Amino acid sequence: MSAPTLSRTSTRLTHRLLNPQPPYRCLSCCRYLAQSQEPANHSGPTPTTHFGFQTVPSSSKQSRVANVFTSVASSYDTMNDLMSLGTHRLWKDYFVRSINPGTRDCEEGKGRGQTILDIAGGTGDIAFRMLEHCTVVNKDHASKIIVSDINPDMLAEGKRRAREGGHDHSGRLSWLEANAENLHTISDNSIDLYTVAFGIRNFTSKALALREAFRVLKPGGVFACLEFSKVNNRLFEAVYKRWSFGAIPLIGQLVAGDRESYQYLVESIERFPGQEEWKGMIEEAGFLLPGGEEGKGWEDLMGGIACVHKGVKPLG
Repeated sequence: MSAPTLSRTSTRLTHRLLNPQPPYRCLSCCRYLAQSQEPANHSGPTPTTHFGFQTVPSSSKQSRVANVFTSVASSYDTMNDLMSLGTHRLWKDYFVRSINPGTRDCEEGKGRGQTILDIAGGTGDIAFRMLEHCTVVNKDHASKIIVSDINPDMLAEGKRRAREGGHDHSGRLSWLEANAENLHTISDNSIDLYTVAFGIRNFTSKALALREAFRVLKPGGVFACLEFSKVNNRLFEAVYKRWSFGAIPLIGQLVAGDRESYQYLVESIERFPGQEEWKGMIEEAGFLLPGGEEGKGWEDLMGGIACVHKGVKPLG
């Protein structure tokens, strides 16, 4: 983006923040509503879930989320930079270091390496980092990564980046269009490491996705999740929420011409379970928490804006 464009965007954003408009009433993705009307069900109550702050039929959430990410696929990382002032890159770097993917000194053809599944990883942001960590840090040239996403546009963006970054020639990346709540093409007990970064809050059934993660992981395999969470300081929380709900949708409107999608993303962050509740859901799926009984099960980043959760599938 050119300097004049950034300057104009900054000026408009500052003006709008200092001179707030009447509260934005989330018509969060009203265009998706028109596309996803459900027929009347006279056999009983229709199962519902949340889509941002809306309550919607569970059967329609997948298509609504797909529309959001189709809309933002090409500008997703640019918008993440603007929304987080670049800190999402630091969080992702730390996340990958903390899980330490790969097998030490595993040369191609001389060791098994790991099979890694990166869920909701369409753009390749986490997969490319893990591939580099395996190769450079652990001298592992055998581990392979499956990049899975439900959205073909996000996968197409990831494949484009893989070609441009030279990653597609490694033979260690594969791409899978799949729903994380039904990974029927992946065998039981076949994955060493399951990662999901800034994606699981968009799932229709998080509990079902956790059960699928447990099923596909090998005994001793690790579930690792990086996601937005709850800020643990009240003053900081107030400032953060003002920024999130006041600035982020406006940035989406000014930079990407899409306020509604980013309004949904902000709302989805607000609706995601807090640290303690999410830890409990991971345990309910059957995972053990690292660190034994004293292990908290998560690590806050930047006061809880983001959080790393981990679980281990029992050996028995």
